Amino acid sequence: MTGRVVSVAVLLVIEAGLAVLAVLVHYEFMRMYGDITDTAFEGLIWGLTAGPAGLALGVVAVVGVFALVFSPRLWMRLTAVAIPVLVLLGMLAVTPSALGQKTERQFGSTPQCVIEGTDEPMATADRESQRAFDSIEHIGLYSGGGISGVGGCARWFVLSGEVDVLQHYRAALQEAGWEVVKDDGRHLRAQRDGLAFEVRPCPGGGAIWTGSQNDPAFGEGTVMQPGTDVCAQHF
Repeated sequence: MTGRVVSVAVLLVIEAGLAVLAVLVHYEFMRMYGDITDTAFEGLIWGLTAGPAGLALGVVAVVGVFALVFSPRLWMRLTAVAIPVLVLLGMLAVTPSALGQKTERQFGSTPQCVIEGTDEPMATADRESQRAFDSIEHIGLYSGGGISGVGGCARWFVLSGEVDVLQHYRAALQEAGWEVVKDDGRHLRAQRDGLAFEVRPCPGGGAIWTGSQNDPAFGEGTVMQPGTDVCAQHF
C-alpha cells in the first residue's frame, strides 16, 4: 500500500467522522430551534440555510474534494463523493425525530391553565377555565405560554397540515353542550353556564380563550389593547 493510498484513506476516515458529527449537529439544532410544523424536507432546508448544518456539510465536502482529487483508486473517489450525499440523507432522516423531541418537550396536546403556586383569586379562575377547556375536544399542540387569571385563560396552538379550525370547534362545542352564539367565519364564540369560549384561526394554528361571558375575550381592553391582533401575539 503506497503512502498516497494511506493518506487518502485517512482523509476518508476524517470525512466520515465529520459526516457523523454534521448529522448530530443538525439533529441538536433542529431539536432546539426547529419549527414543529415543518415537514422533514422543509426542516432540512431551514437547517442548512439558517443553522450550522450548511457549514458542517461544507466542511465535509471540502475534505471530500481533497480525497477525490488525490484518490488513486476508483472506490476511494466514489466513497469521497458518496459521503456528503449520505450526510444530506442522514440529516433528512433525523429531522422528524428531532422535531418530535421538541414537540414532546415543549408542547402538549391539551391547553393547560392551572399553574402551581398561583394566588387567589387567580387560582380559582384558572381552575374554572381549565374545567371549561377540559370539556371540549381540542386540536393542535399547545405551549405553556398564554394569558391566565380572573379575566379568563387564553392559549395559542400550532397545527401541522391544513385543518379547518372553526369547523372542528363548531362540532366539538355543540357536542360538549355549548351554545354557539357567534360564528362569522373569522372567529367563533360559544356560551354555557355563565362561561364563554372563543376560538380564532391563525396562520399555522389558532387561539382559544375561555372565561366569564361578561369578560372581554383574550383580555382585550385589559391585558391587550383594544383592536390588538390576537394572532400576532404568538405567530
